[in-house]
Amino acid sequence: MSDSEQFNAPKLAINRVYTRKGDSGLTRLVGGQKVPKNALRIQTYGSVDELNAFVGAARSRIEENYDGLKGLGETLLRVQHELFNLGSILATLRQDQVPQMPRIRQKEIDALEASIDVCNEELAPLRSFVLPGASPLDAQFHICRTVCRRAERLCVSLAEIEDVDILCVAYLNRLSDAFFVWGRFACLKTRREETLWEPNQ
Repeated sequence: MSDSEQFNAPKLAINRVYTRKGDSGLTRLVGGQKVPKNALRIQTYGSVDELNAFVGAARSRIEENYDGLKGLGETLLRVQHELFNLGSILATLRQDQVPQMPRIRQKEIDALEASIDVCNEELAPLRSFVLPGASPLDAQFHICRTVCRRAERLCVSLAEIEDVDILCVAYLNRLSDAFFVWGRFACLKTRREETLWEPNQ
């Protein structure tokens, strides 16, 4: 798929939240296959969904409290859409995927790297590891980072036993790096001093 091509729009009609179809502990993939709700594939895109919720919490905190971080809030909204795209492709077996399905492309990874580079230009080099919690927003970014790392680990495990697009793993790897840098950048812009690890504290 070229960058100019568009993904298919969702074809959903959510009229009722509960269906009772999952009461037996099974769920369906996009292709219709029934699988246990604790299957590795379900755990993987479930963790991506969990991450999306935490990203939304961070974005809402920015929108409510930090006008100077509007650009970062817009980036987080883009990431939320990308995480849904990632979940969509993880919920679909390779044989059921079609070219215009939402998915992660190299351009999304490149955009994360560009954002990391722009933020890093303003950040001082670190002399130790960072402890989460310099501010509520900083803590939110570290929660996103650690949940993202878990989703990445699950995606790696899934790729060892099933056919998974390697860009899914690469995206999560880069995104977790981005959350770390965005947390530092948020501290800088909100004038909050980072808490550094001191082994003898």
